[in-house]
Amino acid sequence: MKIMMQQLPLRLVKSVSLSATTLHEIASSHHKGIAKVVLKKGKTQLFKDGSPMVYSGAVDRIISRPPPKTGDVVLVADGTEKPIGWGLYNSVSMFSVRLMQLEEEALKDPSCALNIQKLIEKRIDAARELRKSLGLPSAYTNAYRLVNSEGDRLSGLIVDVFGDIAVIASSAAWVEKYRPEVEACIRKINDINHVKWRPSFDILKEEGIDVSNFKEMLPSTCPERTKVMENGISYAISLDGQKTGFYADQRENRHFISTISNGQRVLDVCCYSGGFALNAVRGGAMNVIGVDSSLAALELARENIVLNNMDQKKISFMREDAIEFMKSALSSNEIWDIIILDPPKLAPRKKVLKNASGMYRNLNSLAMQLVKRGGLLMTCSCSGAMTQSGMFLGNLQSAAAMAGRKVTILRQTGAACDHPVDPSYPEGAYLSNILLRVL
Repeated sequence: MKIMMQQLPLRLVKSVSLSATTLHEIASSHHKGIAKVVLKKGKTQLFKDGSPMVYSGAVDRIISRPPPKTGDVVLVADGTEKPIGWGLYNSVSMFSVRLMQLEEEALKDPSCALNIQKLIEKRIDAARELRKSLGLPSAYTNAYRLVNSEGDRLSGLIVDVFGDIAVIASSAAWVEKYRPEVEACIRKINDINHVKWRPSFDILKEEGIDVSNFKEMLPSTCPERTKVMENGISYAISLDGQKTGFYADQRENRHFISTISNGQRVLDVCCYSGGFALNAVRGGAMNVIGVDSSLAALELARENIVLNNMDQKKISFMREDAIEFMKSALSSNEIWDIIILDPPKLAPRKKVLKNASGMYRNLNSLAMQLVKRGGLLMTCSCSGAMTQSGMFLGNLQSAAAMAGRKVTILRQTGAACDHPVDPSYPEGAYLSNILLRVL
């Protein structure tokens, strides 16, 4: 990669010239130079159209000496070296720059141009306003996603709110570098009394971050457990549990289950802390069974029965492997009116998609055989690789053939509306939730 002479890049730009007419002029108004990442010929339009991730293969050269460091603010320029925007650099990641603003936007709001601290504040404020417009939080729901990475234009940053606790999930080197600025913005939010920082270790390793001493570096006074409410149902959650501690993405799908469960026998496979099962009972289900292999998850699920004063004769949870449970139920000729199948992420990477497809087919084939003819199967995939491949429906059709059943699609959704997706970065859509009629 060709390196040309220029001054040191700047970590935080504290002020800009309000009279500047180009991003280049704004950058030039500072006593320190800012590195310029120049794109290859033919690659510029993709990023002008909004794609936030400048992959390393799109970079022709970097104008700076010494080279920019990970987390530094950099200009992104076309082949003529004319800036088209600015972002945050990474010297190791497959994504060389995460674009934060295009030039036109930066000129409309120069106070944020090249100023990551101001931009973080503005984007988090905008995310809060969006959630308020969606009715979150409310008297019935205080568990929701406040910041959804690219969907809220803060790539690599996720913030989930659980009552008075904010859980920050970091999956980008720049988020780790600007942790004090991110935390300061979150702590200013009314009703947030605790902040828990949860780095995504595997992803951060790919970002070039040394995570070996992270645990010692992450002191927290945040409680390990808390209680939240979603759609009027109370949940005990562990902040050391899966993901950020609670699957807020399935909120609208859980509520839907409550609307179709009256008088039905319901099976919730891979139930975690019982979200779908509890909604089924609230919706008038005759009998509900939840199955999961995690003892910790089932302890929460059983606690949630008590929290909601539910009849323990109507709902129960069992610790068992999903496949083994369904095979045993099949041999016993058991049958359900509604089955929910929400397995963990089976395809974390594209390279394991083929094996994951086989697992999805087997799980769904078993579930289809356990649904009464004319009954319903709500089946899910939280694997982004599967959702983005477009293969999930094909897998379900193959599963139906294996089971000797015919299926029709009644409903097809993704994550709840507080999980916005940037259409120029469709990789942000990871959850598939499909309701099937099984004949």
